[in-house]
Amino acid sequence: MVEKVEHFLRGVAQARLSALLLDYDGTLAPFSADRKQAVPYAGVTRVLQSISGAGRTRLVIVTGRDAREVGPLLRLDPPPEIWGAHGLQRLQPDGTCEMPEIPMLVAQALDDARRWLIYQGLEELAEMKPGSIAVHWRSLSETAASESRSRILLGWFRMAERNSLKLLEFDGGVELRMPDLDKGDAVRTILKEVGPNAPVAYLGDDATDEHAFEALACRGLTVLVRPTQRRTSAQVWFKPPEDVLEFLSCWEEATAGLPKSQSAGSSR
Repeated sequence: MVEKVEHFLRGVAQARLSALLLDYDGTLAPFSADRKQAVPYAGVTRVLQSISGAGRTRLVIVTGRDAREVGPLLRLDPPPEIWGAHGLQRLQPDGTCEMPEIPMLVAQALDDARRWLIYQGLEELAEMKPGSIAVHWRSLSETAASESRSRILLGWFRMAERNSLKLLEFDGGVELRMPDLDKGDAVRTILKEVGPNAPVAYLGDDATDEHAFEALACRGLTVLVRPTQRRTSAQVWFKPPEDVLEFLSCWEEATAGLPKSQSAGSSR
C-alpha cells in the first residue's frame, strides 16, 4: 500500500470515530445492465458489516441511484446512511428521507424530458429518480451508445438551458437534474458533522465523484476506483475489486484494534 494510505489508516486506528464514504456502482459493485442485479463484489458486504458493527466508523454510501435502491442490494443490518441522486437525497438508517422540494417547473421539465425519450424510442434506457432523469447506455454497442447520446442531448440541451437544469454526463450515460446539490455538497455536510479531527475517506469511480474528491481535498483520503487510471483529483488509484477489498480489510483491522496487514493500491 502506498505511504499516503498507510499513514491515513494509522490515523483511523487511533481515532475514536472515522468516516468512510463510498460510491456504490463501479466501486462496491460491478456495473450491471440490470441495475436491480448489481450486487456487491464478493466479500464487500461482510467486511462493511464488520466495520459498521465495530462502532468506530460512520459508514456512508454516496450514489447517483435513488437512495432507496441501495439498501436491498447491500444488505447491511442496520442499513448505513445513504446519500442518493448525487446528493439530492439523504436517507438515514432509521428510514427518514430528506430531500429539497422539487419546484413545479422542474417537475414539468423532467416530464418533458421523459416524453422526449419516449418519442425517440429510448424510454427503456431511462431511470426516473427524485429530481432527475438519467439514461444509461452502457449495455449498448459503441455505435448505438454514441447515436443515443447525440439524440438525447439534442433535445435535453435546450430543456436544460430553458429551465436552468444541469446536464450531468457520467460513465455510460447522462442525467438531467436539479442544479442545487451534488456529491461534493454531501461530503461538505458530513465534514461539518464529524468535526475537524475525524479521519475521512472517499472512494468513487465516476466523473461525478470528482465533486466529492474536490470537497474533501487535503482534509482526508480520496481514492479513484477504476480498472484503468484516468485524470482525477483523487490522491490514490485502486483497481476493483482487489484493492478496494484490501483497503476495507485494513480499515476493519484498524477499527477492531488488530495489527494492520499489508495491502495494495497505486498512487496517482
